[in-house]
Parts: sequence; structure tokens; C-alpha cells
Amino acid sequence: MSATSQGPPALYGVTFPAMYAMLAEWAPPWERSKMAAFVFTVIFIFVWRKGRVSRRGICLVGLCESGKTLIFSQLIYKKAVESFTSMKENVGVLNIANKGALKLIDIPGHERVRQRFFDSYKNTARGIVFVLDSFSLNKDIRDVAEYLYTILSDPVVSSNRPQVLILCNKQDHPLAKGPQVIQSVLEKEMNVLRNTQTNQLEAVAEGGNRKSFYLGQEGKNFEFADIRSLRVEFAASSAQTEDLENLQKWLQSVA
Repeated sequence: MSATSQGPPALYGVTFPAMYAMLAEWAPPWERSKMAAFVFTVIFIFVWRKGRVSRRGICLVGLCESGKTLIFSQLIYKKAVESFTSMKENVGVLNIANKGALKLIDIPGHERVRQRFFDSYKNTARGIVFVLDSFSLNKDIRDVAEYLYTILSDPVVSSNRPQVLILCNKQDHPLAKGPQVIQSVLEKEMNVLRNTQTNQLEAVAEGGNRKSFYLGQEGKNFEFADIRSLRVEFAASSAQTEDLENLQKWLQSVA
């Protein structure tokens, strides 16, 4: 659902013809086209802004054991809460100074349910925080890249354009990789994955039944900066030591 489709389609089907009929009644013939264009532009902007304001969700996503739930509890409850692998989401309200409230959703990381829960909340997402374990990334790189690729190439995400933060958690570990290294490693893995995904989609599309979605810029290796529909940022954190300053600054800017 795009930002311009927040209202019921039936409403638009009634409103636009009615507006045009009103203009035909009282607007001079030589001014009708200009006035109609102006009115419809104002309506479009109003609907777009309403859709933007109504999206106040922040989705915390990532693999199991990445530290999502600990981050959630520290942001919502201001303390660490014992966590375990869950099969349902956690939802809380996070008040941002001078910006209003955000709805924080901790999406389960288990591969059996995470896509279903993400699908339930992605329409209202103002921002997406992808949390990863900076220490175990080498071991989990394939799973991390596949999950991240699925989210970034989602048609609803691409249409609504939420802000995206890749949060490199567990930086307190002495062998943890920094955000710049993680970005480079992820870009290489995403490039391999994109080539595989694109070839598979093109094979399906040979009969003209399906159009493939290309993430990034064709003709060059994958880079997050080339995703035109989304702004993707990287930041470090350590939920274990309550170092969430970068995340809190990002939330302040997104709210």
C-alpha cells in the first residue's frame, strides 16, 4: 500500500467526479483545467501527508539472538528484561521528545514466523531497524543477507520508503566487527545473493508472467547507496552495556 492509497478507493471514486462537477458549475471554462489541476494536487499532497503521519511504527527485525528484545526492553521499560526466543511480537509505545509517540514492534526472529509478523506491520512502518550480531556475523552472514534482502526488496517497503537502520549490535565484544566492515561484508554477500535471485526471477519471467525486481543499480556491484527508493544507514550499539545512543539519535530524526 503506498502513501497515496491510505483512504478507501470508493471514496476517491466519489470525491473526484464530484469535485470536477463543482468546478464545472462555478469556474469559468477557460480556468477549469488550471483549477482542477490545482485542486487535485492539493488533495494528493493532503492524502500523502496523512499517510506519512499515520505511519508511526518502528519495526525491530533481525535473526534470533541478535539482541532485538533486549534493545526493545531498554527503550520501552528503561531496563534489561530477560529474553528468550519468542514466537510472537512485542509492542510498546516510545515517546520522543518534541516529536510525539512511536509504536515500537519487536518482530520475532524465528524464521518460521518472522515474515508473517513483518507483513502484519510493514504498512505502518515509519522506520525499520535491522539488528545484527556484530560478533557472529561471519557465521550468520548468509541468513542475515537473505533476510535483509527480503525486507529491502519488499514492494510495500519500496513504495512506502521507511527509513532503514542496520544496527550493528554487541559492539562490546572484543572481536566484534565495526559498522564500516559489516557494510562491506554485507554488500559483497548481497551482491552474490542478488545475482542468484535475479537469475531465478528472470527464469520465471521468461513467459511474461512475472517482472523481476532489481535491488540496487544494474551493471555494477551491489551497494546500499544505490537503492534509490530507500535510505539505508549503519550504526553501532551494545544493548548489553546499554549503549544505544546512536539508535536513540536515529529514532529522534525519524520521529
